[in-house]
Amino acid sequence: MRANFIGLVSGLAIIGCTMAQADGKLTEDFSKSPETRWDYVADTVMGGVSSGQVQFSSEGNVAFARLIGTVSTENNGGFIQFRHKLPDRPDASVSGVRLLVRGNGEQYFVHLRTRGTVLPWQYYQAEFPTSDEWTEVSLPLSGFKASGAMLRAIPVADEITSVGVVAYGRDHEARVDVSEIGFY
Repeated sequence: MRANFIGLVSGLAIIGCTMAQADGKLTEDFSKSPETRWDYVADTVMGGVSSGQVQFSSEGNVAFARLIGTVSTENNGGFIQFRHKLPDRPDASVSGVRLLVRGNGEQYFVHLRTRGTVLPWQYYQAEFPTSDEWTEVSLPLSGFKASGAMLRAIPVADEITSVGVVAYGRDHEARVDVSEIGFY
């Protein structure tokens, strides 16, 4: 009886959350209550004037997160993002971030924070393109750039504490959809 109860509890835990982790490699498919795991953040936290939101939606059998808004560099601003603080750090064997994305043709970024990014403006950044078709993007950790000289040159996989999708750095209208994001 005890084994059946443990199996039932384990099964319910898997069903209730789509932030699945296999071999230390997290994958999000945005299908079950992603709003409980992802937060919207804008430059308004530091006096900027960018505006936007993250919406969770689906088309057919594809669930996705949509980041939309206006990025403005006025008043020392220039970003909107949605991000997830990881409940567990990825495995040391992780070598990159994989996404399925579509968008309005603009360039967007993935930001990673680690145990070493203690200041709010510290992160590691990698850029990716978008088109109006769903496209798989693979970003090796070696391609992420540190936001400042006080950080390691590249992020260490098992020190990553959060992942974010960001519209950043220039005045533009943002619209990027993400149907999957995870580590490989």
